[in-house]
Amino acid sequence: MALVALAMVAIIAMAVISIDLVTLYLAREEAQRAADEAALAAAKIISLSGITGDPNNSTGNWAAICGTSGLATQVATSTAAQNTVGGTSTAVVTVTYEAGGSSGMSQNTDCTALARTTAFGVNPLVLVQVQRTGLPTFFSRIWGYTGQTITVSATAEAFNSSDSGTANQGSPGTIVPVQPRCVKPWVVPNYDPRNKPNCSGTGFESGCKHIVRRSDGAVENPGISLGAGLATSGIIGETFWLVPDCQQQGQNCNLLVYQNFPVQPQANSPVTTLSPSLLYVPGQVGTPVIGIPSCSAGDPYEEAIEGCDQPTNYSCGVQNNDNVIDLQTYNPISPTTTGVSCLIHQASTSDPFGSTGQDYLNTTSGTTTNPFGAPAAFPFQILAGSGSPLVSAGITQGSPISVSPSIVSLPIYDQTLNPNLSSGALNNVTFVGFLQVFINAVDQSGDMWVTVLNVAGCSDDATGASVIGNSPVPVRLITPP
Repeated sequence: MALVALAMVAIIAMAVISIDLVTLYLAREEAQRAADEAALAAAKIISLSGITGDPNNSTGNWAAICGTSGLATQVATSTAAQNTVGGTSTAVVTVTYEAGGSSGMSQNTDCTALARTTAFGVNPLVLVQVQRTGLPTFFSRIWGYTGQTITVSATAEAFNSSDSGTANQGSPGTIVPVQPRCVKPWVVPNYDPRNKPNCSGTGFESGCKHIVRRSDGAVENPGISLGAGLATSGIIGETFWLVPDCQQQGQNCNLLVYQNFPVQPQANSPVTTLSPSLLYVPGQVGTPVIGIPSCSAGDPYEEAIEGCDQPTNYSCGVQNNDNVIDLQTYNPISPTTTGVSCLIHQASTSDPFGSTGQDYLNTTSGTTTNPFGAPAAFPFQILAGSGSPLVSAGITQGSPISVSPSIVSLPIYDQTLNPNLSSGALNNVTFVGFLQVFINAVDQSGDMWVTVLNVAGCSDDATGASVIGNSPVPVRLITPP
């Protein structure tokens, strides 16, 4: 009995200590979850904001996203506060930034104060540390421990392969390309429609600036533009028309005059020869489409607009049987109008310069109001339309949101390697990057009024494994060192 009594003391002691250990372990796991979610949320804001398209901060907008009071910092702090550990009064959340892949780069709470300002906008890292003091213990107080402290951290990256070699992120030829998981089948040439918009006819290729530089995937016109004027500071924020490069009539795509730029308008289209515009052709839908909404009632091309076309169709930097422009199966005009209306919940296509249910960009800053779709202030702000599923779920119409079906990714092909597309045929092309745009509206001719949110080049490497994500600038957690 004496031995049993002594053993019981030891057993009970181990039991009570295990209760405290489990309490601390669970608190640490909750804190880690708070840090992970906060870091990813901040990285998503960095991705959507377009600052990776302004890698040198030439327009001075970094602080609005990752400064001490920047949007990414605020989102990280508020996300961590929603957790049972991160939201307590004794929790301290610290958000810092550094340039991804840089050796010797110190962390800084304000990204504009980083020691080397030429790399942060390429692959920025956001680091979130969550510290909780005074964790309650039940039995450890017997030995005088009244509270414990735990500290966890997480690092997330907004990965943009554009120009990462020349920004000291690696050597050219070794840069890992991106491969968006969900791409719309609108294949666009590598032209910046608001940069030298009058290039046409003789010298077409030499007179127009590209979206991405073919040699290393760098954004050729980096920076962030506000307003709809042709004199822009950079491609991020540019607003223009995506116009089908196909005749109205016919079952397949018979090309318009390929080298007219801007294009001649289709019948009943608001596009004019003075409108900045970028031609698109239908991509081949070669894999099953997922995530198709209930309003879908079309062919695979239309379903790929309304749902999610899988990434095997679109491979960076290499011409193969996966990268196909399909001009023999579809005429994209009618199914594009129907598919986009379903995708973005646009109720009417008669007026492409207003919201009839779809989400929309805030175009007003103070007393200044830009034309529909042209952001007037940075960071760009997406507002919920009346037809948004978020409004149906309880979000107030017109409230700022960060998720929208109007945000889409498009492949960019190299027209210098594929200068002569054959009408009514399948054409293999080479993709050199991806364009992320916000669809403001679609009209009855398949023309889309869009605003550029971000750009990612394929760099010059097509041999390594791609970083796969739901965006041309995917976000991912990085294991802390």
